[in-house]
Amino acid sequence: MVSTIFPTLNAQLSGLRLDIRTLQPQLSAWRRQIHQRPELGFQEVQTAQFISQKLTEWGIQHQTGVATTGVVAIVHGDRPGPVLGIRADMDALPIQELNEVDYRSQTDGKMHACGHDGHVAIALGTAHYLARHRDRFAGTVKFFFQPAEEGPGGAKPMIEAGVLDHPSVDAVIGLHLWNNLPLGTLGVRTGPMMAATELFHCSIQGKGGHGAIPHQTVDSIVVAAQVINAIQTIVSRSVDPLKSAVVTIGQLNAGTALNVIADSAHMSGTVRYFDPSYKDFFGQRLEQVIGGICQSHGATYRLDYRPLYPPVVNDPDITDLVRSVALAVSETPAGVTPECQTMGGEDMAFFLESVPGCYFFRCG
Repeated sequence: MVSTIFPTLNAQLSGLRLDIRTLQPQLSAWRRQIHQRPELGFQEVQTAQFISQKLTEWGIQHQTGVATTGVVAIVHGDRPGPVLGIRADMDALPIQELNEVDYRSQTDGKMHACGHDGHVAIALGTAHYLARHRDRFAGTVKFFFQPAEEGPGGAKPMIEAGVLDHPSVDAVIGLHLWNNLPLGTLGVRTGPMMAATELFHCSIQGKGGHGAIPHQTVDSIVVAAQVINAIQTIVSRSVDPLKSAVVTIGQLNAGTALNVIADSAHMSGTVRYFDPSYKDFFGQRLEQVIGGICQSHGATYRLDYRPLYPPVVNDPDITDLVRSVALAVSETPAGVTPECQTMGGEDMAFFLESVPGCYFFRCG
């Protein structure tokens, strides 16, 4: 299917490598320019303008303002064939950059700390190359420059805006720069690549009082402590031990004085899992555990549980294609790191739920 886009890949590798090496200084310059001007989710106005400017210079058909700030570009090959989507996220993080480099962030409190500046530069380079070598591929390539991957998520709004239609996308790929891999290698696997991401906030309401008179109170901190311990058994005792999952409490706030029993406690956390069959399971199980403990102590609670992203699940055929191409172009002995997987989450998952595809990691 999608492999027909590059039917003579092996014969073209030497020329492709030379063209890409020639483009390398521009890729670096584009990435650094984007890095200097980081923008948060759905605020990527300058980034989108930069992308649109380049696409216009190259005569590439594109649409702006998709799902607020997204950009969709289309490059047709000289011959008919399938449609491949390439996704690149654009947003930065609310982080203060401390690096002492001449292209450091020029905006306090914002930084491209997750490689999205590189993702945009790579996608631009790919569009530039394909637009100048339409005779080298059959079919169509659609580029999705996506806002807000870091939150609240721009993939789903883009899909709802119809980016996978007109023409209909047969498969989609995307990459994430990933420095945990050996330099120059690619990490990929069939099936679950990244975990579902869900989050929750829980408030426990007890009854405050003096620390010396606990029998007149309902100690929200004691209740919260038992909740935290108990929810760890959700993974250890309610999840198939051959499947991976994580429940993490990242925030806990309670109390105002050392000798006062707190009337309320607040905790927040995240849930991660690979198997899509566990959708809805953790929210229900947390409700049962927290509700039972609070009832036994005479406390009440409020649980806000929100699924964010489903698991990133790679299609076997498209993954085999990505793997074979990576091995063909690799200039390192290792080439590809097999079975690469992380409990991190990504809204690329929504694209992969809609059409077959592959998401992979690349270092260097």
